[in-house]
Amino acid sequence: MTGIRIYCSIIILFVCANVLNAKTITVCNSCGVKSIKEAISQAQPGDQIIVQEGIYKEYDLIINKKLSIIGEGNVIVDGEKKGGIFIISQSDGVTLKNLTIQNVGNSYSADYAAVRVTQSTNFHLENLKLRQFYFGIHVGKSSNGQILNNDIRGDAKDEYNSGNGVHLWYSEKVEIKNNYISGCRDGIYFEFANFCKIESNYTTKNIRYGLHFMFSNNDEYINNVFTENAAGVAVMFSKKINMIGNVFKKNWGASSYGLLLKEISDAEILNNTFEENSTGIQIDGTTRINYFNNKFNNNGWAMKVAGAAYSNIIKKNNFSNNSFDLAYNSNINDNLFEENYWSDYNGYDLNKDGFGDVPYRPVKLFSYIVDKTPEAIILLRSLFVSIINFSERVSPVFTPDNLMDNKPKMTPYP
Repeated sequence: MTGIRIYCSIIILFVCANVLNAKTITVCNSCGVKSIKEAISQAQPGDQIIVQEGIYKEYDLIINKKLSIIGEGNVIVDGEKKGGIFIISQSDGVTLKNLTIQNVGNSYSADYAAVRVTQSTNFHLENLKLRQFYFGIHVGKSSNGQILNNDIRGDAKDEYNSGNGVHLWYSEKVEIKNNYISGCRDGIYFEFANFCKIESNYTTKNIRYGLHFMFSNNDEYINNVFTENAAGVAVMFSKKINMIGNVFKKNWGASSYGLLLKEISDAEILNNTFEENSTGIQIDGTTRINYFNNKFNNNGWAMKVAGAAYSNIIKKNNFSNNSFDLAYNSNINDNLFEENYWSDYNGYDLNKDGFGDVPYRPVKLFSYIVDKTPEAIILLRSLFVSIINFSERVSPVFTPDNLMDNKPKMTPYP
């Protein structure tokens, strides 16, 4: 027991010695240290670098030790399109804060970024303004990081000459919170990124996806807004995903959607809003997904099920004023639709329990026709469409006989 106490005392003394030895280096145009690169070179692990207001034309700032680099006032780090700017490599505990980083070089092989993090842990990137970049923040083979309160605005013109706002690759336990991201290829991109939390971000007007991730498991997406992107969010080849309280809005286009799910299993999609999208959710291969308490308002299609959807539960959602509530491209239904509100439901509630006494069939025959022949959409409001939809409800031919909501809600959920 005495040996353990001595060992702990040595550790405490070692930590205290490092704290006491840490120093602050100030960088400014009239200081002894005039460049960030020089300050990084002089600094010892654990030091803090304060960068005072000014424009610093620097790039390839390699950080391979524990450092904090904090801007005071309007600090602009300009890479002059010569390469990447901050490169955090094989480090533990690097902080970048209160900096404007701009004019990153373009490259199709080097993945130049305003901030690149590789093989590092416990990094903290906060209150950064990123402008004119190829990649904004690029994280690879790193863990336990925070990307908070950043303003990331790209100027991407097409997919092939642009990178992503926040890009994670082979990383885990990264928190991405309260960031504004626009004008990138993808706002946020994940590949092999596990146990991450994406919360309260606003991604808009990106030329491909607001959020794009694949082969990434056990992640949480909470209270984000994905609006006016070419497509909202694409989730592919992943499992154990929680998407809660997000807004998918105004993602319009011939092949656009609020949320694409492809080969997803064991996920929770709860309390989200899908509003004014070409398609709210596009589903292609999902298993054991819970869709609870979501709102589908004024979409072209609320949900489109392309196939291979098994053991999913769609319950207590609001389907309001969509052109089509559901498209279903299969003759077999293994999913449960229950206690949803459907604005097109015309049934009655004689026992006054709040649920219709007559089941509701959410698939309209005309949605099946439009899916096969898109030009038929011009007939949407015609009497002919009302007649064929009625006939399919009475005697289903193109949709599974058991695809119905046996307890449709009479009024919307609040």
